[in-house]
Amino acid sequence: MDRTDRASRVIGAPPATIYDALLDRDSLEAWLPPEGMRGRIARWDPRPGGGFRMVLTYLDSADSPGKSCDATDVVDVDFADLVPAERVVQRAVFASDDPAYAGTMTMTWHLAATGAGTEVTVTATGVPPGIDQADHEAGIASSLANLAAYVETAR
Repeated sequence: MDRTDRASRVIGAPPATIYDALLDRDSLEAWLPPEGMRGRIARWDPRPGGGFRMVLTYLDSADSPGKSCDATDVVDVDFADLVPAERVVQRAVFASDDPAYAGTMTMTWHLAATGAGTEVTVTATGVPPGIDQADHEAGIASSLANLAAYVETAR
């Protein structure tokens, strides 16, 4: 099953600021985890061909089975393409024994300057079938809201 999930948001900051937040370890830990999760980066190499490992933990483990283990998602992300102030392309693989989460998901973060700041569009392709589409798009939208709050507060 090949599907595309997407979300977008206009953020009140220039593309260069958004790009920097996509490639800064502390920034990613602060804003990338969607609502109801916290994240920790275990490996970090911010260059084309590099990447990171993020450990995401559900804050309420009672109703949140993780993909990797109880209440935890572990994802290895490679930077496939980095175009300053324009685009970040990531290839993500979940650490999971469940075949419903197998495969490589590509996440493209596209940045377009607007009069109000930057329109950030996130497009996910090759999404594993075990990831619910509505939940995934809500999670992307939540991360975008976190990103907006993070960079707009820093200005």
